[in-house]
Amino acid sequence: MSFSFGKQSQKASSQKIKQIKQWIYQALQIDDQISISLSQLQCTEPRCPPIETVINIMTNPVQQYKIHKSIAEIEYTDISLLKQDK
Repeated sequence: MSFSFGKQSQKASSQKIKQIKQWIYQALQIDDQISISLSQLQCTEPRCPPIETVINIMTNPVQQYKIHKSIAEIEYTDISLLKQDK
């Protein structure tokens, strides 16, 4: 699988990133001392979603979730659905 970290078509604002992180802390009931990383990736492989957001929750072991949307498109509903994957 090939990913690109280059220029994304929809750049997320720092305010949106903060909002998503707050939703993650809320929905997954994570201690606010635990770091969360968001990465927006573009895939160039066939049958791969053109863009996805990877969420890493820095616990031990690290919890990783993927949402097949750009950071700018993520809504609270997308985050609340991650709870089902837990």
